[in-house]
Amino acid sequence: MKVPGIRIILFALGSLVVLTNCDKKNLEPVTQLKIRLTDVPVNAQEVNVHIKEVRVKFANDTTETTLNTKEAIYNLLDYQDGKDTVIAQGNLSATNTVRELRVILGDSNTLKINNEVYHLNIPVSLRSGTKIIIDKKLNKSIESVVLDFDAGLSVVELGKGNYQLNPVIKLK
Repeated sequence: MKVPGIRIILFALGSLVVLTNCDKKNLEPVTQLKIRLTDVPVNAQEVNVHIKEVRVKFANDTTETTLNTKEAIYNLLDYQDGKDTVIAQGNLSATNTVRELRVILGDSNTLKINNEVYHLNIPVSLRSGTKIIIDKKLNKSIESVVLDFDAGLSVVELGKGNYQLNPVIKLK
């Protein structure tokens, strides 16, 4: 009769160990990182950039983590004079240091000047994205990083009606 009682006690202790280990994994502090976009004024009617993806790389890791990105075409001129918009976010470990961000653009980038729309080509070397070094230690509250996509410096005229997009993105 004592043997079944010992089995119950051992089962209960084993379950307690498993449940305790599961809880420890969920106790790691998490923070929500938001990536915001803004711009400085430029002499154009529209500067539309197709943002496909935003990735983060941590100081202690060589791989990149893709954030939940709002893939869309953003007219940079809509985000001037203190206005910005969230383009990506994700819940990340609050113990991490974000070493860099990578903004990956699509092919639907355009420039509108004097009611004429021009395609903005992206150099092959930038197809894998534009890297921004930030070295930001996350904490337990919501973190925001504001990226200033400088349209004036990013758009390069190669010839009449031929433009290229060389993204110049700074931390604000």
